[in-house]
Amino acid sequence: MKFPSGSAQDLLKLIGDHPLAWLVSAREGRFQAIPLPLLAETDSSGELVSLLGHCSRSNAQVAYLRENPQALVLFSGPHGYLSPSLVSNPTWNYAVAAIEVDVTFVEEETRESVVRLSDAMEAGLEDPWTIDRAGPRVGPMLERIVAFRADVRSVWASFKLGQDETLEALNELISGTSDRALADWMTRFNAERLPQGALAPE
Repeated sequence: MKFPSGSAQDLLKLIGDHPLAWLVSAREGRFQAIPLPLLAETDSSGELVSLLGHCSRSNAQVAYLRENPQALVLFSGPHGYLSPSLVSNPTWNYAVAAIEVDVTFVEEETRESVVRLSDAMEAGLEDPWTIDRAGPRVGPMLERIVAFRADVRSVWASFKLGQDETLEALNELISGTSDRALADWMTRFNAERLPQGALAPE
């Protein structure tokens, strides 16, 4: 069974819920891969057009990307092994995306990238932290990092979330797994098959 690539909203939820991605670049046959939290940027129609992030200026990735700006960004959402104790055959469900990008360093947006990331991560907290609280540490910190924008060239996403299971097996998986995030995604992607009201809240 070919598993769906999902909608634009599914991809944005994957990135928003699991922003830590692998940024992979290559130069002269050698690879660099670093984990970085990235923020989705969309156009007026809600389609993903770019990813905003920042990294240390001393990171080897910077030199790689200045020489060859093409890179691959890998997002991994909720995933997990589902035992035969839940269904007859063992399986692994997942939500993942691989995005080809062109990277441009945007020095002038370094502070903004930090502000936007911290605002996104602190959203919903009772007393959200802001960059201004860092006081005199902000200047030296910003000097050591640089922002970049990764413009999207292509997207491959796959959401294997129980669509190939019978309704009975799907219900067993959703109720039996201890990973509630994975259960919520399985519920979302099978909403049309599940009883009314079973869809997990956003």
